[in-house]
Amino acid sequence: MKRILLVGHDGQVGGELLRTLAPLGELTALCYPDVDFADPDSIRRTIRNARPDILVNAAAYTAVDKAESEPELCRRINSGAPAILAQEAQRTGALLVHYSTDFVFDGAKRSPYTEDDPPRPLSVYGQTKLEGDRAIQASGAPHLIFRTAWVYGRRGRNFLLTVRQLAEQGKPVRIVSDQIGCPTWSRVIAETTAQALARVTGPLAILTPREASGLYNLVCGGETSWHGFARAFLPPETNVTAIAAAEYPTPARRPAYSALDCSKLRHVFGLELPSWQDALRRCLAEG
Repeated sequence: MKRILLVGHDGQVGGELLRTLAPLGELTALCYPDVDFADPDSIRRTIRNARPDILVNAAAYTAVDKAESEPELCRRINSGAPAILAQEAQRTGALLVHYSTDFVFDGAKRSPYTEDDPPRPLSVYGQTKLEGDRAIQASGAPHLIFRTAWVYGRRGRNFLLTVRQLAEQGKPVRIVSDQIGCPTWSRVIAETTAQALARVTGPLAILTPREASGLYNLVCGGETSWHGFARAFLPPETNVTAIAAAEYPTPARRPAYSALDCSKLRHVFGLELPSWQDALRRCLAEG
């Protein structure tokens, strides 16, 4: 059986990966403080002790606004740590799976971004995630980088849970309507990751890790605004006010448009992702 090491299992995507990766091999899952992504020695020690065939990194610094005031910590976790993971994967031949973000783009485009579009991040978070992506790509390690966006789920801190809580408490719900993207359920990300890995490492593999190695957009189909997303999961009677991003200033700048084109994922792996509406319905059906 393949030895799989999952780091960051306490996050939205990591929690879902616990379930989807288990059938693929002997799974070990770790998070802080068992591994400290701000400490290079901790990362190296963890990987060398586990000796994984597949290394899945679901850990990241995701406090987008806070990153503007502590850029060095953000950089150690989002840029330095993936570089070390890639070095260790290259040394042993392990396949590295990593997650990127739509925040690497400036939002100036008005059609879905492809993997070949030049990134121009607007924030510390986006810049450090891009640095991590590039370190992996330059390492020589076999890798799958999945670029995702607008992640939500039934656990952790995310837009869906925060907005529902505001509505349930009777607080004003004012949502930005001029930022466009692809809401993506964390379970869809985890399921797609497992399906891609099965096509690369399983008994019915159709590609080698080297052949599949690369960057892939991974989001649910379609696009909407934050306001449109909120309207889709809030009760119809909820009073939701649409506002411009300029009315809700934040320390970190965000792309105004960050929809992603997943044609490459479909072409290479034969994987078709659900629409964001269908994924949301599945998520809400869980209660």
